[in-house]
Amino acid sequence: MARVRLLVGTHKGGFILTADGKRQQWSVSDPLFPGWDIYHMKGSPADPNRIYASQTSGWFGQVVQRSDDGGQSWQPVGNEFAYDGVTGTHQWFDGTQHPWEFKRVWHLEPSLDDPDTVYAGVEDAALFRTRDGGRTWQELSGLRKHTTGPQWSPGAGGMGLHTILLDQSNPRRMYIAISAAGAFRTDDGGETWQPINRGLHSDYIPSPEAEVGHCVHCMTLHPSRPDTVFMQKHWDVMRTDNAGEQWNEISGNLPSDFGFPIAVHAHEPETIYVVPITSDSHHFPPEGKLRVYRSRTGGNEWEALTRGLPQQDCYVNILRDAMAVDRLDSCGIYFGTTGGQVYGSPDGGDTWAEIAGNLPAVLSVEVQTLA
Repeated sequence: MARVRLLVGTHKGGFILTADGKRQQWSVSDPLFPGWDIYHMKGSPADPNRIYASQTSGWFGQVVQRSDDGGQSWQPVGNEFAYDGVTGTHQWFDGTQHPWEFKRVWHLEPSLDDPDTVYAGVEDAALFRTRDGGRTWQELSGLRKHTTGPQWSPGAGGMGLHTILLDQSNPRRMYIAISAAGAFRTDDGGETWQPINRGLHSDYIPSPEAEVGHCVHCMTLHPSRPDTVFMQKHWDVMRTDNAGEQWNEISGNLPSDFGFPIAVHAHEPETIYVVPITSDSHHFPPEGKLRVYRSRTGGNEWEALTRGLPQQDCYVNILRDAMAVDRLDSCGIYFGTTGGQVYGSPDGGDTWAEIAGNLPAVLSVEVQTLA
């Protein structure tokens, strides 16, 4: 029977949640790297035993951890160590003789077909790649050196490169998003980049329809439709059907078009999910009701999914990387909250259950669907 493995990053360590294909009973691991911020953990699509994790501390530095046995054991890679064998550095090499300093790794995106190739989005915004399982990293410097770079500015959470989307039909094409610079696309494997923000409107920047400067919160795509990308922006839910050349708003009847995560159903490319919160100053669900919203039409028409979710006095947030889907026949949807709860739905969002509670604030949730 198939199994599901959830990789949950929190403010005080990482956790692995596992269940069989029914997804009714879940086991929760002891904390991994307790006391550290685990901004992101993600498994390799090419090897179910390979997992990468971003382990971060403002005091001890940045560590990338790798597991080759499904999370049972870990080894730090690509860093220098001095504190209990796990102190990292905030320096990776940018292709010159000098290291480039950064604050943290926001997002790790393993290659679709090579477990040793991984992309890392960091703060301040830059994109790195390893081809040797994390031992060495090189910057794809064409992004940071883009002519619009001087116009980029940090969002409230910092200037992080937080989204990396790979096109499985074209290995040289990739989308990324930076807060607060916007979305960019490469068609040549990261050598050159172009801003793809036409159609975005942001009232809080000097030129609301500028080429860059938009605070993109998250993007997602379905592998079968790499030209169609869905976006949750700082206000507005958007979509493009031409690889970012033009975006159109699809917020429709949402109670609020502000939120952080966005996800697409594993088998239905026009079914998407968001979790609205009240506003950019009130990071909690409207009316204190935790509701996931689903559109089966690619946007504009949305339905509230509430069965099994708290519908009063709920004041948690769901961060940009804290929502994911599995690939079982009945697609499972998962998200984690800043209150330390992880919720799951085994039926595409129709019903929900708390599958873990009392964890530290959840930063990220990723899924591995295992045979």
